[in-house]
Amino acid sequence: MRKLKHAEIQRVPLSALAETVRHPVTIIIDNLRSAYNVGSILRTCDAALVDRVIFTGYTPPPDHPKVRKTALGAEVVVPWETQPDAAPVILQMKTDGYTVAALEITDSPYQFGNLEPRHFPLALLVGNEVSGVADEVMALVDLAIEIPQYGTKQSLNVSVAFGIVIMGVIERFRKTHPTHP
Repeated sequence: MRKLKHAEIQRVPLSALAETVRHPVTIIIDNLRSAYNVGSILRTCDAALVDRVIFTGYTPPPDHPKVRKTALGAEVVVPWETQPDAAPVILQMKTDGYTVAALEITDSPYQFGNLEPRHFPLALLVGNEVSGVADEVMALVDLAIEIPQYGTKQSLNVSVAFGIVIMGVIERFRKTHPTHP
């Protein structure tokens, strides 16, 4: 085994990004307060090659200086938009044929390893660091994805939890859609 040098790591070149087929997963970030968490999530969105990110509520947008600091350029390569409220976005996503999944702890958790082809395209909703996804927004989602945890704490940092879930969702999509480029 040999650690790869920076220049050896295979990436999508910026010149080819516009033609690259993205994964059919949209991220909705609602009322996240930490610009650093937002930047971290945005950077992970680039790694996962998600379709786009929608920032709702008081979530700091990608042009916020602290988001840019953590995103390390992902704010330039990941398609994004801002909307005032999550609820209309979710309703439109459902109208457009998306399954809407919240990253949340609920009484009926769903594991990302159980996602089926019918669940894609998928919109993944991420909520506030402390209070999670608001109850009125949770009432609109189709399922809740939860990460099994075995220690004493009840949750993970939102950007860490997002990283675990989005990479699992993308791997699941790629396994259930082997012809996707």
